[in-house]
Amino acid sequence: MTRLSVTDVIQELGISKSYLYKLIDKENISVSRSETGRYLWDKNTVKILKRILKIEGMQEVYDTEALISKLGLKQLFINNRRYLGNKYSLSGFIRKTVDENCKGVNVVIDIFSGTGAVANTFKDKMLITNDLLYSNYISNYAWFGCEEYSSKKIIELIYDYNQIKTNEHNYMRENFADTFFSADDCSKIGYIREDIEVKYKNKKINFKEYAILITTLLYAMDKIANTVGHYDAYRKNVDFEKTLILNVLLPEKNINSNNVCYNIDANELIKTIKGDLLYLDPPYNSRQYCDAYHLLENVARWEKPEVHGVAKKMDRSALKSDYCMITATKAFEQLIESANTKYILLSYNNMSDKGNDRSNAKISDEDILRILGKKGKVTIFELDYKSFSTGKSDIKDNKERLFLCEVFREKKKRINISCPFNYTGGKFKLLDQIQPLLNEKEVFLDLFAGGGNVGINSSSSKVIFNDSNEKLIDLIKFIKDIDTDLLLKGIDDIISKYGLSNTSLYGYSYYDCDSSSGLAKFNKERFLKLRDDFNSEILAGEIDYLKLYVLMVYSFNNQIRFNRKGLFNLPVGKRDFNSKMRSKLMLFSEALKSKEVQFMKKDFREIILDDFSKETFVYCDPPYLITNATYNENGMWSDEDEKALLEFLDKVNAKGFLFALSNVLESKNQKNDILYNWIESKGYYCNYLNKNYSNSNYHRKNKDSISEEVLITNYPME
Repeated sequence: MTRLSVTDVIQELGISKSYLYKLIDKENISVSRSETGRYLWDKNTVKILKRILKIEGMQEVYDTEALISKLGLKQLFINNRRYLGNKYSLSGFIRKTVDENCKGVNVVIDIFSGTGAVANTFKDKMLITNDLLYSNYISNYAWFGCEEYSSKKIIELIYDYNQIKTNEHNYMRENFADTFFSADDCSKIGYIREDIEVKYKNKKINFKEYAILITTLLYAMDKIANTVGHYDAYRKNVDFEKTLILNVLLPEKNINSNNVCYNIDANELIKTIKGDLLYLDPPYNSRQYCDAYHLLENVARWEKPEVHGVAKKMDRSALKSDYCMITATKAFEQLIESANTKYILLSYNNMSDKGNDRSNAKISDEDILRILGKKGKVTIFELDYKSFSTGKSDIKDNKERLFLCEVFREKKKRINISCPFNYTGGKFKLLDQIQPLLNEKEVFLDLFAGGGNVGINSSSSKVIFNDSNEKLIDLIKFIKDIDTDLLLKGIDDIISKYGLSNTSLYGYSYYDCDSSSGLAKFNKERFLKLRDDFNSEILAGEIDYLKLYVLMVYSFNNQIRFNRKGLFNLPVGKRDFNSKMRSKLMLFSEALKSKEVQFMKKDFREIILDDFSKETFVYCDPPYLITNATYNENGMWSDEDEKALLEFLDKVNAKGFLFALSNVLESKNQKNDILYNWIESKGYYCNYLNKNYSNSNYHRKNKDSISEEVLITNYPME
């Protein structure tokens, strides 16, 4: 194949060299390399890049590129930082191992994430990153945290910071002058870091921008530091030739909205999270990372503590890792026992007896295999790798190993979670019958999500909730995005503000009501006041989802309904936010946060099947043609809609996707002939959902014994 130069490629694509490398990294594009590591370009790679560029919204990219160029700045990338044990050069090997040996990986936990080099290779997944060092947490949030930021603001601030010349006597100069940096560079670092802090406290930048600017400063410091890659010591009597220059960090803006970044002890965090893949890259030896990077940690935290000793270290006692001590094996065993994932992938080299005492690995191969072996089936993958050495060790034949543990699957009784509001047509009571009939895949597409009863209880780790009711989808997304404790407090505050009943605290007798007659008489005027306030905000172009949820809870049958003007129009109901509803909401909120969840607000006719992974299972619970539920009043679901949906499912079938359709064939002496004929003509399978005929096949039953609820599939039951 004809080889191209990098100049040929950027001219063909009309982009800069820096953006070319950014695009390759962003899209995880595989480009061959020579033995020396240089990219080997060809026409096929250019075709792939052209296709990606057509999909992307390029205007902002061009504007950003132009501004960076105009100001004479350079862009930095995640691998532009030195870090002990950094796995950037091994990230391809790690990703390849996962892709070839692990199925259904949608949620990746990188619990010792360091500077995020491995997390970056899984950025097409939902990421849960964690590191004990705040300096690494802030960097991970910069790269992977899902929050909007202004590229223009970042670029202009970086430019302004680079123009600064100062010799002010600030915290950095007073403590670190002419050690790791020159005295003037210390003044500049201190000035910039203080300015970032002030801007954040004054709300001139948000937390994402705050993290980006701090990370930019840390990268710039690391680039000129008078060290050998860590801050245990500095070289004395040197000329400081390099000066502090900040490059531009512009993280991706279409990062997974479900990403979460933590700064907590790994063994504590693992008890509260779950995912598909747990990637582990713990410290290998006795070198504490807080010792090696104390100065960057100091600048990131900006608490201005006293420093001691030649290396000017702050108090780091709270940052010591058990994995660097004799407790490493015990800590590792506790971590593995607590892990709730399908796969565990451990990076751990064969340094147990190759270096000096400080370099030797703290956990032996025997203990690794024993501990992982209790959890599941273990396979080892190896790659030759040059280890880090301080110069005191002559280390040969070093190999980086990946220990892949496929966790034993325990058959646990599934406990289903109910939607925290009474959405008409919800399938919670039928879940025990529906679930055994669903042939789920890696991704679960809930096409008519409604209240989310089926999707939230899917065994898939990635769930896509879609519904044409935009307010309903936005409400579920709001519940996912807000902290559960804040959600409950917000609801309690609204109940208190409007004086609505609270039987979970006071019972029914307090309101001179009983359970049978309900609370409508007491709540009516208060409810109408809340409804009026909510609707006034709607007319003003705003929507308060806390108020919407409270309205639904206190409305007739806990339902959601808007009139043609978009105003909430249900009357008051008999119930309130009792302990049962509170429990439902808590469980629903936490379940949403434990999965990779995406939200869509499309009519099914707008769905493009090519946008979905082939490992997607499609579930449909549309309005029923022959019933008159709240969501189907006044014939909102017509014969034409029914036919269009069935044609859509035919396309789903033709594309090779599996689907399941909830519906009714007969109800109140009405018969859905369109559905009957479709099943007969296409040969799909119809399963009856009642106590007598569960799991029976349409072709085997007498038509006189048809039940109302059915589940139609394009696959037979095993």
